[in-house]
Amino acid sequence: MVVESGILQMSRRILLIAALITALMVASSGCATLLEDYKLEVTPRSTQPEERPHQEPAVEITGYDELKEEIMGLVVRHESSGRMVAYTYDGNISDDITRVRQEIMKEDPLGSYAVADISGVTTRMVTYSEIVVSVTFKRTEQQVESIVNVSTLRYLRTELLRVLSECHDAAVFRTSLQITPEAILWTVEDLYYQNPRSIVMLPVTVVGIFPGYGGEERIYELRFGYPDESSILRHYAASLALYVRSNAEYARGDNDAEILLSLAENLIEASYFNLYAARSISAHGAQNLAATAYGALVSGRASGEGFAMAFKALCDELRFECFVVLGQLDGMIHAWNIVSLYGENYHIDVAMGDLDGIETAFLKTDEDMEERYVWEKESTVRCNGTLTYEDIVAPEEPEESGDSGEGGETAEPEGEDSGGEATGTPDYGTGGENVRQGEVTEDMSRPLG
Repeated sequence: MVVESGILQMSRRILLIAALITALMVASSGCATLLEDYKLEVTPRSTQPEERPHQEPAVEITGYDELKEEIMGLVVRHESSGRMVAYTYDGNISDDITRVRQEIMKEDPLGSYAVADISGVTTRMVTYSEIVVSVTFKRTEQQVESIVNVSTLRYLRTELLRVLSECHDAAVFRTSLQITPEAILWTVEDLYYQNPRSIVMLPVTVVGIFPGYGGEERIYELRFGYPDESSILRHYAASLALYVRSNAEYARGDNDAEILLSLAENLIEASYFNLYAARSISAHGAQNLAATAYGALVSGRASGEGFAMAFKALCDELRFECFVVLGQLDGMIHAWNIVSLYGENYHIDVAMGDLDGIETAFLKTDEDMEERYVWEKESTVRCNGTLTYEDIVAPEEPEESGDSGEGGETAEPEGEDSGGEATGTPDYGTGGENVRQGEVTEDMSRPLG
């Protein structure tokens, strides 16, 4: 019985194993059908350690001066953050960061101009402290890089003239020159009235100074406001330059006086006095094209200031010494010119020449102008020249000399050939050539007529 029982148990095991093998074969064939579109990919695990982000080596500092130097370096390089370590530090790091922030933002020109905030976080390690400083900027890196260092007033004027001629909307200067905002505004205005060929319109100018309360060095930020975009104004400037050159080329005359008269007459032909614009302008330098050289020469309509700016531009083109005078005519805002001719000074008002005839407003003295005009005489040269409009257009005939001979013939003037004609034109002392500013001739100061 024992033997038989063992045989039966073995037989059951064999049958169980056979059944299990059959089931596995059936299951495997079904799974193969279901998973035949899937693949298992196994990526072997890397045995190399993961690479950590690159970190610049930290600068070691030991005290306040080094801390300030490193933070100021971030400002100069326009970097928004920096990392430092301190193994030993003389002082309280957090307090010193607050002090550095105050000094850079309130006392340093670049910090005052460019930085909005400075903050720092200090973390204590086992053997050292780690300091991470963050800088927030209120100016772009391009704005910081555009700062121009100037050391003289002459260089400042040169840079301002370039900026205004190119119609930029801002200019930033760093200088040790102690200049007031009023002096900056006066310089901008003075450059405009001295350079009507280059600066097409006087901008509304706002001056910012950093730091505001003073210092050995300061940064001046000038912001310029125009009624049109810079690209349009540059187009105006290019057109104006062409019109100035072409109008100056039409000037004719045998001497400087005749050429100046020709310039005035040509300007009157090119433009007319816009009385409506003149009455609507309440201040000099108004942003109105009628008050510019462009308005007179290109648009053909101008107020008194526009005529004055255009006439100076033409005189500058031919190198005559000419200034714009700002004042009033019969209580109305007005402008005209003073020119230097043969060593003497004269008023010329081309706008009134357009209204009343050029003979009424050409080569006038202070006394001629005082009845209707008002201006700051202290800031202008005295005009008391002896030449007049009539001397140019109707020169005095030379006196005849000698008694009449037989037959009623008049003796020829001494020194003239018998076959020649006396022109009656006085000698202007120029030898028939035009005298320009900076040139000297023997009889240059002799009055005409």
